[in-house]
Amino acid sequence: MIPLLGTSLPVFIGVTVFLAGGAAFMTGQALSANWRPVWQAVGYSLLLGFADRFIVFSLFGGELLSLSGYLIDTAVIMSVTLLSYRLTRARSMVTQYPWIYERAGPFGWRERRGGPG
Repeated sequence: MIPLLGTSLPVFIGVTVFLAGGAAFMTGQALSANWRPVWQAVGYSLLLGFADRFIVFSLFGGELLSLSGYLIDTAVIMSVTLLSYRLTRARSMVTQYPWIYERAGPFGWRERRGGPG
C-alpha cells in the first residue's frame, strides 16, 4: 500500500485511471455535447472522486478517508474530464459551424481564414 494514495499502485491504476477515468471521459463528452458550462465538469469530477474513493475502500480495502488519496484521484479524474470536454467542444464547433471555424489542433479551433463564406 502506498500511504499517499491510500491504496496500492495496481488498484490506483485499475480503479482510478481505467474505471473512473473512463467514466470521466464519458462525462466530459456528454457535458460538452449538450453545451453545458465547464464548471459542471468540475462539479461532476468532484463527485466521481468520492465514488472512486468508495470503490477503492469497499472492494480493495483502501483508506476511505484519505485526503491525499482523494485529492490525487480527483486530480486525475478532473484532468480526464476537462480534456474530454475540450476535445468534444472543439469537434462540435468545427462540425456544426464549418463556414466559420476550422480546426486548430486537437483542443482548439479558429476563425476560418478569409472569414465566413
